[in-house]
This record gives sequence, structure tokens and C-alpha cells, in this order.
Amino acid sequence: MNILSVNAGSSSLKFTLIELPSRNVLASGLFEKIGMTDSMYTIKFNGEKITKTTNLYDHSVAVSKLIEELLENNIVDSLEEIEGVGHRILHGGSEFTKSLILNEDILQRISKYNELGPLHNPANIMGVKAFMKVLPNVLNVGVFDTTFHQTMAEEEYLYPVPYEWYTKYGIRKYGFHGTSHRFIYKTISEYFKRDDLKVISCHIGNGGSLCAINGGKVVDTTMGFTPLAGIMMGTRSGDIDPSIIPFVMKKTGKTAEEIVNDLNKKSGLLGISGISSDSRDVENASKEGNERAILAQNMYAQKIANFIAMYNNLLDGADVITLTAGVGENSSVMRKLICERIKSLGVLIDEERNNCRGEFKLISSDNSKIPVYVVPTNEELMIALDTMELIS
Repeated sequence: MNILSVNAGSSSLKFTLIELPSRNVLASGLFEKIGMTDSMYTIKFNGEKITKTTNLYDHSVAVSKLIEELLENNIVDSLEEIEGVGHRILHGGSEFTKSLILNEDILQRISKYNELGPLHNPANIMGVKAFMKVLPNVLNVGVFDTTFHQTMAEEEYLYPVPYEWYTKYGIRKYGFHGTSHRFIYKTISEYFKRDDLKVISCHIGNGGSLCAINGGKVVDTTMGFTPLAGIMMGTRSGDIDPSIIPFVMKKTGKTAEEIVNDLNKKSGLLGISGISSDSRDVENASKEGNERAILAQNMYAQKIANFIAMYNNLLDGADVITLTAGVGENSSVMRKLICERIKSLGVLIDEERNNCRGEFKLISSDNSKIPVYVVPTNEELMIALDTMELIS
């Protein structure tokens, strides 16, 4: 069974064509600058890579071009070989607690949450409609970033604000990166052959979140009403004192929207280091002795360590800590900095084991009280697996 796993942005379309149950990636690619004059796309397949510039007026044109390339390059012999399309959808509010087959009615219900995910949800829906138009006989499945976190208890997902903010406006913690955290839990549980693990899952990339999971159910997660909350990230501030916002508004004359934009796009590693939002750039500058880069790295590691310690307490002792995503999978330096800050939990890193990139591996020492694993994430595969299960 061939499944297309899709992540549509406002001007982009990322895809992976996966053969199941073998999990073989047949093709992957990215369509960029959709709706602009200099649109382009890149497709990788069978060890080859093609890049073309063309006019992609909208997402439907991009999908049509994708199908054309799949056929012309003999990646599939016919459209009948594409049996389902799974879509990453950012926000399903409290309503959508699992992945589901999409139709016009469901899309209309999802659109109610566009105001909670204004940059992503409308684009995600646009992508679904494009595939419905170009491949009308193929089922589409929605996989939400928020569904995995819907098992949180009220005491964890509610904020200590006037209760009517929740009942009237839906103000609560939703959490994100749910598809990644769910994949990590599935992978580590299969490895240990246990379904009762207590896991602290650390998704650390340009965006980042931690998740405390007990027996497959989320106890708490760091991102909140929006992805701005939680740990320090590439360009996001993470948790701050909210009184900072009106204070800076008065000092600068900026609007609340402009300040929130600064917190989303000009803070985090970029804001502190003044160099880059990319942890690799900050790491290199740190090695050269740049004081602000060193400060940024130390702050980043400490924020993550603080949540690990809190979640270990919340779980009454974690069975395993996992590190994933761009930084978690590839930066031995950051992994070491984090683990050094949770020695009080009995965590001990093995430097030789930690010398790895992008592979499933134990990186803690044998006498570490909590084992620490690098577990590469694969949200595209998780989306494809959900799609296969539903259309079957």
C-alpha cells in the first residue's frame, strides 16, 4: 500500500510517498513559493534528485505537478497505486481526539480552530482540498498535532486564569508536536516490549517541546495555548512573565501583536546569541569563545533540564528519557549539556556512546538511574501509519 504523507504550508507543500507495511520511502520532496512567480520544487527518488522552476499558481497546481512527476519518473505506474493521503493538521482544538478520514463537513469543523492556528490550519485545509480536487477517488486522512495531548487531566491543561476564559474562549493548554511524541513513545515502547513505560520525550529542534507520557497517555507537555510556550527555542522565547508585554509596549510604542511577533521570531537562541536561530551556528560560535553564544547554549540546556526534572517528579520517576528532532538527534554537545544539568536525577551520560548522529542509540552510562536514548522521529511515517489503519 502506497501512502502520501503531506504537510501543506501557506506557500509550500512537503510530501513523502511511503510503501507500507515495508516502510520503504519511494519519494519525497518540497514544493516552494506556491502562488509566487518564482515557484520551484525538488523531488528525491531512487537515489536521484530533480529540481525545477515553474509556475505553481495554487496548491492544486502543485498537487497536479506532483502526480505528473510521480508518473513520468515511474515512481508509480498509475494513480491507483496511491491508496491514501495523510495530512498533518496543526490544530483540532478539544474536539478532535484522534486521526480521522476527512470530508467537507469535517474540514468545516476543523476550520473553527483556524483562529487558534492562523498560520497553519488554513494552509493545512488548503492542502487537503487540493488533493480532493486532483485525486477525487482517494481517501484523505487528517492527523492532528494536538490529538495526542488530549489525555491530559484538567489540572494540567487548564491555566489558573478566570474559568470563563476556558468555557467561553477555549483558553487552555493544547500542546503540539503530538505526532512526533506519539511516534517516539511507540518506538521506545516497541524496543522495550512494554506498554506501561513512563517516558519524558524531548522534541528539540528549531521549535521544541517536552512531553511526559505514562502508559501511552500524555500527563503534561510544555507547549500551551500556542507553540510559543514552554522551553526556549530557535526564535521563540518560551515561558516568560506576561507583564513584560505591556511594559515593552510602553517603552517601544509597539503593539501587542508586534511584541508577540518578536517573542515568536526574534527571541530564543537568536535573541540571546544575536547570531542565529540555528543551534549549529550558535554551537560553532560558542566553540570560538563568543560569550553570548555560550550564554544562549547554557540557557537553552537549562530550560530543557528544568522541565525534565519537573516531569520526572510528575511521573513519580521516569523509566526513560528520549531526545529527538534536529538538535536532539544530531547535537552531542547539547545532549551533554542537558544531561549534565540533571545529574541530581542520577542521569549519567557516556561520552563515547553520545558521539552519534541521527541514529537510535543509548547514550547514558550503564549505571545511569534513568536511561537516555536518542530516538529519531518520523512524523511522516506516523501520519502514513494512521492513514493506512483508517483506510483499511
